[in-house]
Amino acid sequence: MMLWLATTLLVLLSLASCGLATWRIIQGPTHADRVVALDIFLAAAVALCLAASIYTERTVFLDVAIGLALVGFVATVGWARVVDKAADQKEADQ
Repeated sequence: MMLWLATTLLVLLSLASCGLATWRIIQGPTHADRVVALDIFLAAAVALCLAASIYTERTVFLDVAIGLALVGFVATVGWARVVDKAADQKEADQ
């Protein structure tokens, strides 16, 4: 019973967060909003990897979760630099 409840809760929370993140990617209005929405997708993927690790009792999913978190961190820092440089260039042009 608890496994069914936990699975249902995980699926519903994932759908809700991904639905809101999808809306934020489509609506924008800024690039920073879209980057944060992509981070939400990344956090949902890491959470699913952790849940899969707990459910299957295999540690290989923990390695995948760590890899996703590292790649997501580097990507977020890269996008933040691009957005920051674009803002600086826009200010310099005015």
